[in-house]
Amino acid sequence: MAILWVLLGVISGACIAVQAPINAQLGRDLGLPFAAAFVSFAAGAVVLAIVTFSVAAATHTTIAWGQPAWWLFIAGGTLGTVYVTSAVVLTPQIGAAAVMGLAVTGQLLAGLVVDKLGFLGAPQHDISPGRIGGAVLLIAGALMIRLL
Repeated sequence: MAILWVLLGVISGACIAVQAPINAQLGRDLGLPFAAAFVSFAAGAVVLAIVTFSVAAATHTTIAWGQPAWWLFIAGGTLGTVYVTSAVVLTPQIGAAAVMGLAVTGQLLAGLVVDKLGFLGAPQHDISPGRIGGAVLLIAGALMIRLL
């Protein structure tokens, strides 16, 4: 089962890399990068609504809309908006590989902090020399992709 989780992680990363130039082209065609980000989220919302309500019905699950803190309804989408809009704006400027390298670097650095703090129930992991070394190598790789 672990290999399926790894495969899903790799596939999701590939989707993000392919999404960036698609949304950048949409932004050029629409004439406004923010419009492309809006369309991306609107399309995703429709697909997720269909999947959510289909799975809830098939599994007889009641969605606990009143349970989460109010800010959890806003935070994830807002952070996603920053990423998608940045990718739409940056991809034509610096290229998809550089955008992905920098985005993954930001994800890794934030992930180290999330793991260290155990933010919102994430499993806690110390920031070890190996993790620092991995982060340094990833940052170096992102810079090499962009600058060399």
